[in-house]
Amino acid sequence: MSRYIDILNRGKDRLKKAGISDFNTDAWLLFEEAFSMNRAAYFVKQLDLCGDDKAEESFDKMISVRCTRVPLQHITGHQEFMGLDFKVNEHTLIPRQDTETLVEEALHYINELKKNKKSDNSRIRVLDMCTGSGCIAVSIGKLAAVKGNVPIEVIGSDISHEALKVAELNKSIHKAENVAFLESSLFEFCSDTPECRWDMIISNPPYIRTSEIDELADEVRLHDPRLALDGMEDGLYFYREITKGAAEYLDKEGYLLYETGCNQAREVSDIMKENGFTDIKVVKDMAGLDRVVTGRLNH
Repeated sequence: MSRYIDILNRGKDRLKKAGISDFNTDAWLLFEEAFSMNRAAYFVKQLDLCGDDKAEESFDKMISVRCTRVPLQHITGHQEFMGLDFKVNEHTLIPRQDTETLVEEALHYINELKKNKKSDNSRIRVLDMCTGSGCIAVSIGKLAAVKGNVPIEVIGSDISHEALKVAELNKSIHKAENVAFLESSLFEFCSDTPECRWDMIISNPPYIRTSEIDELADEVRLHDPRLALDGMEDGLYFYREITKGAAEYLDKEGYLLYETGCNQAREVSDIMKENGFTDIKVVKDMAGLDRVVTGRLNH
C-alpha cells in the first residue's frame, strides 16, 4: 500500500522519463481525475496510505497512456474553456486558452450589436463555422444570455458528423437551448435556407499548412483530427472561403471574427479587406501573440 505522495511522485517520474514537458501538471491532473481529490485535500492527506486500489490502478493506467503521447484531455475526456467544462475526444480539437480571446471579442461585439438593435427583444444571430466540440458556440450562447442578458441564437456548423455528436453532448450538458448544430461544408446549408442571414460569423478554422502538419508535436499530429488542422497549401484556404461567404450572408454592418495562427494576422486582414470588410483589428492573446482578427462588413 502506497502513500498518496508516493503515488503522485511515481507518476511524475514516469512522465518525465517519457519526455513529457509538463510532467508535473499532467501528473497532478491525472491524479485529480483518478482520486477525485482537489489540492487542498491532497495537502492534508498526502502522507496518508491510499487504500483505494482501484483509483491507484486507474491513475497508473492513465499515466501509461499519457507516456505514449495521447493528449491529456483525450484521456480524461474533458477540458475547461471559458469557465465551462467541455467533453472532447479524438474527433474534436481540444479547446485552448488562446481561443478564449476569440470568444471574449465576440461577447464584446455582441453587446455592441445589442445596443444597435431597434428592439430590446431583437434576437442576435451568430454562426460559428467549423464548430468542432461546440465550445465556442456553447460559450457564446451561455455567456451572452446569462451575463449580457442578450437574446441570442447561435448555430454551429461542421463537416464532421462525429465532431457534431460531441457538440450536441456539450449543448445538452450545459443546457444551451439557444444553440443548435448542423452538418454542412461551409455555407452549403445556406442554399436550402432562404433567410440565411447573420449578425456575426465567427470561426476557428483549420489553418496549419499541409506541409507543416507532420512537423507538429505527436500529441497534435497523431491524435488531433487532420480535418480540423489542414488549412491546405498556404494555411489560408478556409479564411478565403469563409470570408467570401460572410460577405454574402452577413447582415448590414455584421461582424466577422477569426482565430488565426500567430503569423497569419496580416494575410487574413488583407483577405477581409479584399472582400469589403472595414474596421479590421488584430487582437493579441495572453502570450502577446497575434491571435484574433475582427472586421465589420461595409455594405
